[in-house]
Amino acid sequence: MSIFDIFAKIESERAPTGAPSHIIVGLGNPGSQYEDTRHNAGFMAADTIAEKLGVDIKKLRFKSLTADINFGGKRCLLLKPSTFMNNSGEAVVAALEYYKLTTKELTVIYDDIALDVGRLRIRAKGSDGGHNGIKSIIYLTGSDEFSRIRIGVGAKPHPDYPLADWVLSHFTVEEGKLLVPALENAAAAAELIVSGKINEAMNKFNTRG
Repeated sequence: MSIFDIFAKIESERAPTGAPSHIIVGLGNPGSQYEDTRHNAGFMAADTIAEKLGVDIKKLRFKSLTADINFGGKRCLLLKPSTFMNNSGEAVVAALEYYKLTTKELTVIYDDIALDVGRLRIRAKGSDGGHNGIKSIIYLTGSDEFSRIRIGVGAKPHPDYPLADWVLSHFTVEEGKLLVPALENAAAAAELIVSGKINEAMNKFNTRG
């Protein structure tokens, strides 16, 4: 057993049990054809959290693949919607309503083409910014007051490049080298947010410029 596995086991044993009090959602599209595409940065961040804790996101609930985790001192639901990006709100609302939680107990991790690859931007609330997954969540929950972690996936190479083609494209090898630490930082930021330290997360991980 590696030291990584030992820490994951200790975290699992000492943290709270029972119903989740916070939901962490990584946005993306299901299916092998979408794996490792720019639009699936949220899925990748959720997978990074799961790997850190030594769990698999595989239980089918709330139109999503889910895992119950102990994270940031709380029992959390880690969720990857299977609804496709534009209908992400359906999965989020189903989970929130089941556990009787509000958007105050929700953190969403997703891609942002307005940020360079590897950059992060954390906010406690805000508009959808043109992101269809966030638009769906805001519309169906009726609130934009949920924390979010935006992961930079880079802008279109030129204005006429089709947006759908760009967000469904894969990262280059060089971009992948920048993305890996960003995913680790996104996981660390999510842990701070869950533990009630969103200001610390913003101060530590919001990239400048």
